[in-house]
Parts: sequence; structure tokens; C-alpha cells
Amino acid sequence: MSYVKPELLVVTAVLYFIGTALKRMESVPDKYIPLLLGAAGISICALYVFATCDCGNRQEIAMAFFVSITQGILVAGLSTYVHQIIKQAGKEN
Repeated sequence: MSYVKPELLVVTAVLYFIGTALKRMESVPDKYIPLLLGAAGISICALYVFATCDCGNRQEIAMAFFVSITQGILVAGLSTYVHQIIKQAGKEN
């Protein structure tokens, strides 16, 4: 949790609900859901990062891309992890 920016933790919840919706759609195979959530996470994080940064030179732009990608992957992974915890908690074993 300390690796994810606190202001981007809400993206985890958004991705969880997107993943739940994708799971209910029969047209999207389950194997593609993590990939789609990763792409959505990166896109949403990129919107936030570029909206809040002062990208004045190439180095700052490159850093913004790096932060967007890493944060997007982390929140997508976290949403998948939350989904698995909820799924496993519901099992009777």
C-alpha cells in the first residue's frame, strides 16, 4: 500500500467495479480482464498525473509517463487482489 499514491487508491475501487462489470459480460473472456484493467488503470492514472504535474521538459514528461504506468499497474493489481480476497472469503472451506 505504501507504493500507491494515496490519491490514486480510489482508482482501485473504480477498477474493481469495472472488473465486476466485465466479468458479467459474456463477450469478454476472463483471461482478458486483468489486461483490460491494467490498461484502464494506466489510462486513469495518466489522466491524474498529467493533470497535476508541471511537465516543463522532456525529463518531467518521461517521469510522468513512468509514474502513470507504475501506478496504473499497481492499482490494477490491487483491485485484482481485493477481488480475490472477497471471492475467497465467500468460500466455505
